[in-house]
Amino acid sequence: MITAFRRYLDTWVVRGFFLIMVGSFVLWGMGDVIRGVGTTTWVAKVDGDTIETQTFQAEFTRAMALAGRNLPNGQEPTPEMRRQVGDETLQRMIGQTVLTHELHDLRIITPDPAVREAVMAIPAFRGTDGSFNRQVFETVLRNNGLNEPRFLDMMRNDIAQRQLLGAVTAGAAAPDTETLPIYQQEFEKRSAEIAEFPIAAAPAPPTPDEAVLQRWYDNHPDSYSTPEYRKVKVVELSPQSLAKDIPITDADLHAAYDAQKSEYVTTGTRTAQVITAPDEAKAQALATKWRDGADWNAMQAAAKTDGATAVELDGATETMIPDRDLARAVFAAAADTVSAPIKGQLGWFVAKVTKIVPGKTRSFDEVKDELRDKVLADKASDLIYDRANKLDNLLGNGTPFDELPGDLGLAGLSGTLDAQGNTQDGTPAPIPGAPELRQAIITAAFQTQKGEPPRLVEVQTPSTGGSSYYALEVEDVIPPGKKPFDEVKQKVEEDWTADQQRHEAETQAAKMLTAIKGGQSFADAATVAGVPVRRTPLVTRGQGADGMPPELQRVLFGLKPKEPTMVETAEAFLVAEPAEIVEPDPKADAGGLAQARQAVKRSVAADLASVFTEALRQRASVSINQKNFDSVVQP
Repeated sequence: MITAFRRYLDTWVVRGFFLIMVGSFVLWGMGDVIRGVGTTTWVAKVDGDTIETQTFQAEFTRAMALAGRNLPNGQEPTPEMRRQVGDETLQRMIGQTVLTHELHDLRIITPDPAVREAVMAIPAFRGTDGSFNRQVFETVLRNNGLNEPRFLDMMRNDIAQRQLLGAVTAGAAAPDTETLPIYQQEFEKRSAEIAEFPIAAAPAPPTPDEAVLQRWYDNHPDSYSTPEYRKVKVVELSPQSLAKDIPITDADLHAAYDAQKSEYVTTGTRTAQVITAPDEAKAQALATKWRDGADWNAMQAAAKTDGATAVELDGATETMIPDRDLARAVFAAAADTVSAPIKGQLGWFVAKVTKIVPGKTRSFDEVKDELRDKVLADKASDLIYDRANKLDNLLGNGTPFDELPGDLGLAGLSGTLDAQGNTQDGTPAPIPGAPELRQAIITAAFQTQKGEPPRLVEVQTPSTGGSSYYALEVEDVIPPGKKPFDEVKQKVEEDWTADQQRHEAETQAAKMLTAIKGGQSFADAATVAGVPVRRTPLVTRGQGADGMPPELQRVLFGLKPKEPTMVETAEAFLVAEPAEIVEPDPKADAGGLAQARQAVKRSVAADLASVFTEALRQRASVSINQKNFDSVVQP
């Protein structure tokens, strides 16, 4: 048979047939090559170097995950938000590329020992003994979608870029023309005189007749109506629903705890009274006076007489105190004890700690359940993706919920709920899974039309880590309805009465405000109104205090001295005016001025780095492939 086959190969007919086949394969291959010509795989090109679509997509995905944490539960990012994040991500990557080119041109390199030292100094990579732990290191990288070579390259480039930008920003300075206005604004303190008109204390109005209540009922239909309800069926696919298929050991949980230990540490704070003196002798004299029983008001006056300054540090961490020597002394001192004179970088100090809030580290046992969810989400990532594809195919083929396979690890539920996620008896609907998943299902229930085919939706779940999926169908829509007047008559009367009391409190507060604006003193106007006056503690713009309503603090610093105002809180109407305005003295408050100067200097340095990077970008040849960019950002 083989001989016969060879004999046929010697004929011109067969030879011609094989030549045609070979030519066809060649043409097909050339067709693939021709079709590939002109196809670009990059999103941006910078001086010949490309930012590939796959690389950009990975960075964009990470940036969207971070941006999504600021969204309300269940809310999907808008196209505008995706485009904004995409633009910022691409510009950042272009900036990093031009900096890398500049590093190459300047021959700036990062030696291996420097990379190693920087990696081992990162707290997130330390184990329970405080030293570098490779298992923790690998876990952290895996949780952030990185491998070791990629991370080390990032570290190497980051160190070199910081070296370059450090040289660019080394000359950053904070001139007084910029520093002093910021210092004055940040450290100015104000208190206010307040007269309060509680809504609950306003006299109750006469009992209304039924016509008044009926009119109130008619004018507020939404307050006395049953909400719209939706009867839904839902299937969920989440790490929690797959838990039985994913083993988690105590070793996994301990490794995760070590990797994320910084998340479970609350830094201790201290409240202290501090006097800054020009020399040691005056500091010692002030300390002696303080120990002899002088209170804080007396010490403030004594400090002013001796050319010193007195400040209060309220709830400060050690890093928030600008003088390192003072910070160490404050955090080493016992409560309610006047310190010996402290020599600091900014002068001589005497301090008294008045309140200690110790730091706290949540133990492994306290966070074990939280860790389990996060480790579960990490381990479930591959499995859940595979199951989600299978579920998506089944739903796309029209498979009803009731006929879905039982081996996909799904959780199913059905019921009736309103837009707040409550059932008809007012209790929360029993929707399992992470809070973000629950909210997404509630939102979708009222955005989906009855009879619309279910589709699989992915939901990021930062609270438990990873993501989950759901599909939903609306079986019925129960429209809202107005409750009968007789059924809600008592509630109507309560609401009407509360509104009348609120109006009365507002009227009385407005009369007092009018009297003050007409020339009457604050105290006299309060006496006429029959309300007491109290003074709030001194506060800054950014730091409140007990006794200072936030609603008043927001407007207080925009008022002129003795200018009255009226604000509403949840419980009362307040009439207030500035009582004391304490302008900060930069000469006496070296610490506060240094803090403001450092903030301005950091801002100037950031601007210099930004301008330098933009200059490099303008000098480079940058091309952006809009089609590939859109395919990632707006798929």
